Amino acid sequence: MSQTVPRLPDAAPDAGRWKALVFIALAQLMVVLDATIVNIALPSAQQDLGISDGNRQWVVTAYALAFGGLLLFGGRIADLWGRKRTFVLGLGGFAAASALGGAATNEAMMFGSRALQGVFGALLAPAALSLLAVMFTDARERAKAFGIYGAIAGGGGAVGLILGGFLTEYLNWRWTFFVNIPFAIVAAAGAWFVIREPEGSRNRSPLDVPGVILSTLGLVALVYGFTRAESDGWSDSVTIGMFVASVVLLTAFIAVEARVKAPLLPLRVITDRNRGGVYLSLGLAIISMFGLFLFLTYYLQIVKGYSPVKTGFAFLPMIVGMITGSTQIGTRLMTRVAPRLLMGPGFLVAALGMLLLTRMEIGSSYAALLLPAMLLLGLGMGTAFMPAMSLATQGVEPRDSGVASAMVNTSQQVGGAIGTALLNTIAASATTSYIADRIGSAGSRSQQQLVQLEGMVEGYTSAIWFAVGILVVAAGIALTFVNAGRPGGMTVASGGTVEDEMPVPVVAH
Repeated sequence: MSQTVPRLPDAAPDAGRWKALVFIALAQLMVVLDATIVNIALPSAQQDLGISDGNRQWVVTAYALAFGGLLLFGGRIADLWGRKRTFVLGLGGFAAASALGGAATNEAMMFGSRALQGVFGALLAPAALSLLAVMFTDARERAKAFGIYGAIAGGGGAVGLILGGFLTEYLNWRWTFFVNIPFAIVAAAGAWFVIREPEGSRNRSPLDVPGVILSTLGLVALVYGFTRAESDGWSDSVTIGMFVASVVLLTAFIAVEARVKAPLLPLRVITDRNRGGVYLSLGLAIISMFGLFLFLTYYLQIVKGYSPVKTGFAFLPMIVGMITGSTQIGTRLMTRVAPRLLMGPGFLVAALGMLLLTRMEIGSSYAALLLPAMLLLGLGMGTAFMPAMSLATQGVEPRDSGVASAMVNTSQQVGGAIGTALLNTIAASATTSYIADRIGSAGSRSQQQLVQLEGMVEGYTSAIWFAVGILVVAAGIALTFVNAGRPGGMTVASGGTVEDEMPVPVVAH
C-alpha cells in the first residue's frame, strides 16, 4: 500500500542551505585531512621532540582513542544542545588543540593535544553530518549535497598526503597542525552566520549516563585492542584483555540501551536493515582503504624512492576518481536507481582496482599499474560512499540524526583501527617469512637489500589480497542487506512509499 507524505507549509527548505554546505564541507575536510596529514609529519616531529620509537604510536593512538571512544556521546550532545552550537564548539576546540600541537615542546604536550583534537573531533564530525541530514530533505538536493560530502569523506585523506608532504618538505611539521586553524575559523564564522537549524529537531531527553560510560569505555577498549595488536601482536595479554573488556562493555551497553527510557543510542537506529547494512559495509570498506593508504605510502617512498610531495601527488588519480564517482556517477544515479545498485557495484569496482595492485613488484610502472588501479579504486569508493552516507541518515527521526551520524563515523573509525592493525600484521608476517626463506642465499650486501625490498612488496601484496576479499564481502552485504528503493519512491522497511519531495525524514519502525 502506498502512502503519500504531503509537503507541510512550514517545511520550506532553508534558503541558506547551499552556503551552509560550503562550511560543513570545509569542516569535514579539516577532520579528514588531519587523519593523514599528521602521519606524513610524524618522523620529523618525533626527531624534534625526542619521542622514542616505542611511544611514537601515541601521536596517532591518542587521537584515535578519544575520537573513536566519544563519537556516540558527541552525536547525542549534538541532538541535545543543537547541531549548530555543537558544530561551532567542536571547530573552536579543534583549532585550539591544533595550536597546542603545533606549539608542542615535548611529547606530553603532543600527546595531550592529539587527545584534545580527538575529543573535539568527536563533537564536530557527527554534528556536521547530522546538519546535512536535517537541512537537505528533498531527494535530488540531498543527492547533490551528499555527493559533495562523500567526495570529501573519501578523498580528503589522499589530499592530506599531498598537503602534508608540501608542509613538511617546504615549511616544517608544525604547520601540519597550524593549517587547521584558518580552516576552523572560516568554517565556524560561516556556520554561525549562515546555518539555520530546523526547529523542533532537538532531543531534550535526559542524558543516558550509564550508556555514555559503557559505550565510551567499550569503544576505547576496542580501538586500543587493535592498536595494541599492531605493535605487540594478537597473542599479547593486554591485547586479549582489551578485546574481552570491549565485548563485555559493549554487550552491557546494548543491554542497558534496550531498557532505559532515553537511550544514548536508540536501538531502532541500528536494527533498521538498511542502516545496519550501510554501517557494516562502510566499516569493511574503510578497513581496506586504511590499509591501502599505508602500504602505498611506504611502497612509493621506501621502494620507489619518492619524496613526500611526489608521493602525495601520486595519489591524485584516486582523488579524481573519488570526486568523479561521488559527484557525477553517484549524484546523477542516486535518484534513478536503488542505493544497493550503486554501493554493491561501487565496492566491486574498487575491489578490481585493489586486485590490480596485487601484481605490484619492485619495478612496477606507475603509469601502467598504479595509476589505473587508483582510478578504479577512487571511482568505486566514490560511487559507493555517496549513497551510503545519505542512506545512513535517511528515514531517521530528526531527534536521532546526531547518533545516526555518529554511527557512520564510528564504523569508519573502528574500520580504520582494524584495517591498520589487521593488514599490517598480515603484511609483516608475509615479509618476515619471505626474507627468512631467501636471505641465506643472498651473498652480497646489495642482494640482501634487494631481498628485503622484495620481502616488503610481498608483504604488501599479501595484505592487499585480503583487502580485495574484504571489499567483495562489503559488496555482498550492500547487495543483500540494503533493500531501500530509489529516493524518488523509496520503499521503507515497514512497507509504504515515500514520495520524491518529503518535508522531513520518515521513520521506518
